[in-house]
Amino acid sequence: MKVLVIGGGGREHALAWQLARSPRVQMVYVAPGNGGTARSKRMRNVPYASNEALAGFARSEGVAFTVVGPEAPLASGVVDVFRAAGLRIFGPTRSAAQLESSKDYAKSFMQRHGIPTAGYRTFTDATAARAYVAERGAPIVIKADGLAAGKGVVVAQTAGEANAAIDAMLLDNRLGSSGARVVIEDFLDGEEASFIVMSDGRHALALATSQDHKRLLDGDQGPNTGGMGAYSPAPVVTPTLHAKVMREIIMPTIQGMAADGIPYSGFLYAGLMIGKDGEPRTLEFNCRLGDPETQPIMMRLKSDLAQLIEAAIDARLDRAEAQWDRRTALGVVVAAHGYPDAPRRGDLITRLPADTDDCVTFHAGTALDDARLTVTGGRVLCVTALGDSVRAAQKLAYHAVEQVEFSGAQFRRDIGYRALRKHD
Repeated sequence: MKVLVIGGGGREHALAWQLARSPRVQMVYVAPGNGGTARSKRMRNVPYASNEALAGFARSEGVAFTVVGPEAPLASGVVDVFRAAGLRIFGPTRSAAQLESSKDYAKSFMQRHGIPTAGYRTFTDATAARAYVAERGAPIVIKADGLAAGKGVVVAQTAGEANAAIDAMLLDNRLGSSGARVVIEDFLDGEEASFIVMSDGRHALALATSQDHKRLLDGDQGPNTGGMGAYSPAPVVTPTLHAKVMREIIMPTIQGMAADGIPYSGFLYAGLMIGKDGEPRTLEFNCRLGDPETQPIMMRLKSDLAQLIEAAIDARLDRAEAQWDRRTALGVVVAAHGYPDAPRRGDLITRLPADTDDCVTFHAGTALDDARLTVTGGRVLCVTALGDSVRAAQKLAYHAVEQVEFSGAQFRRDIGYRALRKHD
């Protein structure tokens, strides 16, 4: 069968790569795709002009089902368009995607349904927001209400930093309509983990746990990014904690959305903070797989992803099971010069490691033009390896990273250090 993946990042390359491994899948279309998907014989890049045009393409090509990768198409209602056309698609509707596209919606939803999260207030007035910061003190977290491509969250260590973030969003309009409202929430301390499930509206199937590294530089220093690497599984998520997250966060979310008349079908990502007391609290929801968490998760998946997605579309996830490679997968992001503030585009990628069974280079910000592979975005590649331990996976991934060549390439050298610290 033919399937369609919407998106052009590393997450979508990893999804397409895993779908292409299914013996039932003949071709994976990727819209718009990237340089990596363009190089694969089992994948074909197609243009993404509009949701309606893409639905027309899916119908004319006899696409069996579509999977949505990034948040922007979900927020624009691509699932609604496909469903109205009678096409099978896996992802939340525009209404359900508000769990990610509006921080205020997500926080009020969590509060209403008793899902553990940080205390918060929402503001459109800068003076009132500043007064709240003065009342609560720092550290404190300032979030743009809408989608801001990873730039809408400021963890302010001082009241001055918090006020500067408030002014940038509410007064200076730095994030446009996304920052017209801000959510100010209490700072949570602990260790972060990514908990991702597939939902069919009633049931949830947990994917392998993972943990990413948000800061640009080693030792979690430097500015926040979309993610500089990730590994799976995440040792911080013990079997006991896993059961607790499913019981207290994931299922109440799926049941709460159904109770609100907005059934949630799609990937659901809960960004968690595990406190020193061992209690998980929800930092945020994403209505999609995380990137770069997807790359290690897909490397470890042994089940047929096409079968799992069909089970989710048909609301029979309660009868589905996912098998995982027992090994650790670790992915290192290779980013462009100037990332995250001003990534340089156009650099020629002159060398890449050869893919093997245990190490794959997933593309994100790349394009293929007349056999020339160039940099087109901030996060360029995610080199992902499997190993019998975190250290073994790390060693193999970094050996491959050393074979990547393009001007200005930058990457962290300590991906997985938290897991290694637990083992040492």
